[in-house]
Amino acid sequence: MAFAPGPRGPARVRACRVTGTRSREQVFALVRAHLADELDVDPQAIGEETRFREDLEADSLDLYTLVQELEDTYGVKMSDEQAAQILTVGQAVDFVLAHDGTVDAA
Repeated sequence: MAFAPGPRGPARVRACRVTGTRSREQVFALVRAHLADELDVDPQAIGEETRFREDLEADSLDLYTLVQELEDTYGVKMSDEQAAQILTVGQAVDFVLAHDGTVDAA
């Protein structure tokens, strides 16, 4: 995965880390809020089936900042190869739920 600066300027970094049990809805809400803020889109336009590149027109920098957000917030580690396989918002949520170890998947 190649990372190149995008037109939106530098990424915003959040310095909080979520601990404890969280639900699918909580992870989805964080991902949706991050994407809405980063890409300047209506959060209601983002669903689990929303595709990063095709629907949100996210570039590689946008996707890189999302990966960093997930790693920083949930303590998951994602390789470039794993990130390249995540095409939708729901797949990103699934990754966090599968690799966090403290999530209530309900």
